[in-house]
Amino acid sequence: MEEAAVLNNSGIALTEANRPFEAIGLFRQALVLEPENPLLWLNLGIAQQKTGEYPDAIESFQKSLLIDDGLTEAWHSMGLIYYELNELDVARQCYLSAIKNCDNDPKIWNNLGVVYFNQSNYEEARSCFEKSISLSPQYFDALYNLRDTCRELCDWRAAAEFERVISELGANKERSP
Repeated sequence: MEEAAVLNNSGIALTEANRPFEAIGLFRQALVLEPENPLLWLNLGIAQQKTGEYPDAIESFQKSLLIDDGLTEAWHSMGLIYYELNELDVARQCYLSAIKNCDNDPKIWNNLGVVYFNQSNYEEARSCFEKSISLSPQYFDALYNLRDTCRELCDWRAAAEFERVISELGANKERSP
């Protein structure tokens, strides 16, 4: 059992070091030892996603979710893949499943908002971006997305306010050591 943990940790380190091809082999070795470990399937999927092996990554994420459907990161990662594949309805469902498990992750809310934005559902997009910012007030991506959504909704006052916040955050960022 410990060997699977060592292989997993090494695979994670390789994935984080942008060496996912090498990590995949380690995760596969670990899965031989612990085929019902949902985190091993999740980590394999993340490495496969980084290599662009989307069908394999989706399969790995699905296997992790069959074992533990509460793995928010698997739902979120599948949402990212389906978004990349322009399968927006499936991406939306993945993000909604992720939120059902963890509703306090600003990145998931932002990504769900991006899907709604791309589907021209600006009211839902705005709601998601606002939720994202409520969880992380200085989350630049969500602020930019909310500003753009307000522009699409012709809410010029709100768009100008978010532009001001973005500018202030950028100015403060430049002054930081």
